Amino acid sequence: MEAKKTMEFERFDSVEDDTDHHFRDSNGGKGFNDSRSALYKTIMKEWKILQNNLPESIYVRVYERRIDLMRAVIVGAEGTPYHDGLFFFDIVFPSDYPNHPPKLYYYSFGYRLNPNLYRNGTVCLSLLNTWHGKKEETWNPRKSSILQVLLSIQALVLNEKPYFNEPGVEGLSFFMINVEKKSCVYNETAYFRTCKTSYQLLRRPPRNFEGFVSSHFREREDRIIKAGREYMSGRVRIGYYSCKSAPSSSSAVHVSRDFKRWMKEFSPDFVEALRLNGGSASNGAGLTIMRSYFYVRSDNADEDRIDPEESPSKGGGLFKSVMGKIKKVFGIGKNN
Repeated sequence: MEAKKTMEFERFDSVEDDTDHHFRDSNGGKGFNDSRSALYKTIMKEWKILQNNLPESIYVRVYERRIDLMRAVIVGAEGTPYHDGLFFFDIVFPSDYPNHPPKLYYYSFGYRLNPNLYRNGTVCLSLLNTWHGKKEETWNPRKSSILQVLLSIQALVLNEKPYFNEPGVEGLSFFMINVEKKSCVYNETAYFRTCKTSYQLLRRPPRNFEGFVSSHFREREDRIIKAGREYMSGRVRIGYYSCKSAPSSSSAVHVSRDFKRWMKEFSPDFVEALRLNGGSASNGAGLTIMRSYFYVRSDNADEDRIDPEESPSKGGGLFKSVMGKIKKVFGIGKNN
């Protein structure tokens, strides 16, 4: 049977299996199923808003037996270092909703790829009252909604230059040239960790999204691999592969040595995961592209910087095994 395409998945749908939901044990493990209560009616209103207003890049699943729970995924937008990635959030409504905002848990897999998204799953956002902000930016029980939360994460968090979300960076306009350089370096890390997150999702997709995750990466696999190649070579600024709004430049984009090293060491595992998912890498095209990763020059690069969270190790067993096979197939010797 032909695999389902992402466009065929409902953006809003109800499901039953909540066994892997982060907040499953919240609210005493009981749903808010009294249809006569104000809370029940408020949540049903939220469902209706989502059902009628979700953009093409956000998908939500609600739970028939636990209406206090939701799961959402945001597709990373082009023009950002998060393009083609998937970002999952588990959501729970408190018992006094909407007097207090919902709680969110981000599936980080241990990677910090944004100042607002923590490794422990915390989502730092004024609208959620998890970060200080102006009164009009915080949760308003009379006006705020879960749709507003998701759109805020998409537009304000997973944005073009996430480094500027760091506290205090906005006030450094006097040193703008240096700040822009740091922003570009941050985007390298954000993109790499987005790839790492994608790899983890391919290995263990959240329940009720297994088919969607598989279809998403199968359809975008060729673009993901080619984007990584272009970024490593410095031909395209990170985030702008196949993006119409890409900034023009007559010279090559500066790429750090570490970004090239991270991607070169990680690429075999990532492409193999994409191949196993049934993308074009399974017919050899991906391997041909992957081979080019090993010939990207590192001239005029920065000194090495270490990614303390998940920089791959050349001594890793899986990496050494994969590298050994690749070198044998492509005849890459010690002097190459």
